[in-house]
Amino acid sequence: MNYLNKTNSNLYRAFTLVELLVVMAIISILATVIIGGFRSSQIRGKDAQRKSDLKQIATALELFFADYGKYPPVNGVQIAACPYNPENGTGTACVWGSGSMSDGKTTYMRTIPKDPASSQNYVYKVSSTQNMYQLFARLENTEDKNCIGGDCLNPGITVICGGGNVCNFGVTSTNTSPTDTLP
Repeated sequence: MNYLNKTNSNLYRAFTLVELLVVMAIISILATVIIGGFRSSQIRGKDAQRKSDLKQIATALELFFADYGKYPPVNGVQIAACPYNPENGTGTACVWGSGSMSDGKTTYMRTIPKDPASSQNYVYKVSSTQNMYQLFARLENTEDKNCIGGDCLNPGITVICGGGNVCNFGVTSTNTSPTDTLP
């Protein structure tokens, strides 16, 4: 009978406070590591989207250049080709995320992409002769090797991408670079 009572009492033994604290600490450390990795993945994903968006816009700009021998005009920081009027060489500003870059005959880009961060915008610049362009974005990953000058925190330009943030990534026509001042 003593044996049964001893066995039953061991079955109902509770965790000590120290054991509970150790388990909670381990769970907290694991949660922090997982959440940190998830946040980093989100940032890299948004940056990959930005790079892809600028390359797609650049392709549309090159197609436009092939047709007209010049890049579309600029309106503020937006491409002025939604739509573009080839007769007088002017266009309406393309709203990031909704404009369709077209001249009435050819659609160069169905929807001009918008930066994944609501507080930021892409920036389009074109030279006064419209023979060179620059596109800019702000990458969130400060360790990204594709930032202008290899320095995401101090890219050496003063182009603002919204929210008071300096752009740190650029795609340009072949005859200029992101650090050049366009004439």
